[in-house]
Amino acid sequence: MIQTIFQVVAKSLIYISKKTGLTYNEVNVLVYYFGVPFSWLTLLDIYFQFHFLKGTFWVLTFGFWLGCMDFKSYSDQLFRKSVSFLNYFNRWGSNYIASSELICVFLPMAIYSLLIALICG
Repeated sequence: MIQTIFQVVAKSLIYISKKTGLTYNEVNVLVYYFGVPFSWLTLLDIYFQFHFLKGTFWVLTFGFWLGCMDFKSYSDQLFRKSVSFLNYFNRWGSNYIASSELICVFLPMAIYSLLIALICG
């Protein structure tokens, strides 16, 4: 099951990279370091009924884009660090795929569930 979920996510990112002309690493960074946090901040703004968090995120992101000279190299470096972080859990019997699923799929889904429950409840 874990292998299947990993393959679906990886193939989705590969598909997006082919359609956009970006590398896999660039798409991965855009999704996990920009898209997911922005969506969480948007949900928090909905819950608190203001637009401060997503607005602040956009300002910081714009500053990042102005200062980032080479997004491809930056993405490659950040992706390598992400892989290293996920492999850190191998010492406790995990592996890259299992850690990826737990931290990059199930944890975000749990956070989305919590945020949506807060908004709806």
